[in-house]
Amino acid sequence: MNKWMIPLALLIAAPAHAEWDLNGEQSALSFVSTKAINMAEVHQFGTLSGGVDADGMVFVTIDLGSVDTSIELRDDRMREMLFDTENHPTAEVSAKVDSAVVNALQPGESTDMNVEANLSLHGSERRLAMDVKVARVGDHSLLVTTNRPVIVNAWEFALGEGVEALRAIAGLDSISMGVPVSFVLAFDEE
Repeated sequence: MNKWMIPLALLIAAPAHAEWDLNGEQSALSFVSTKAINMAEVHQFGTLSGGVDADGMVFVTIDLGSVDTSIELRDDRMREMLFDTENHPTAEVSAKVDSAVVNALQPGESTDMNVEANLSLHGSERRLAMDVKVARVGDHSLLVTTNRPVIVNAWEFALGEGVEALRAIAGLDSISMGVPVSFVLAFDEE
């Protein structure tokens, strides 16, 4: 066999470095708020966008104005008093993943990854550790889910005063500053 045949065959069989677009309609990002010590409620953001470039850089933008708590007045208060969407309309998450590992997945296969992500929210930036599962669910589609919720601390993102304002206007004894966040992100290959 020609000595060039094996490297050529490996090159042809190796997956190309794919680029992926976030499918906002198939994706979800939810968070849990806890008030009055033991009353937990699940909320979500309705509009997400982003993608993954060929080098494995992940970018996700969360439209904070799309917050959905199932109570319109509370949504308005969160937009104005907590997120201040007039001045901070979005939150951005960025991370680097091993694109070779992701591109090597075959349909039906998945892998767990520990990802160090950067969250930019309300004028502050912090690194967050995320334990995620990446699954190839089709020839041209990926699903990335949290294995465990990510805890976002409101004080670290200059949101403490907004949480306190919401607590006061709602007449509550407490609202937790630690917020568990979970997500399911669907990506389609470009």
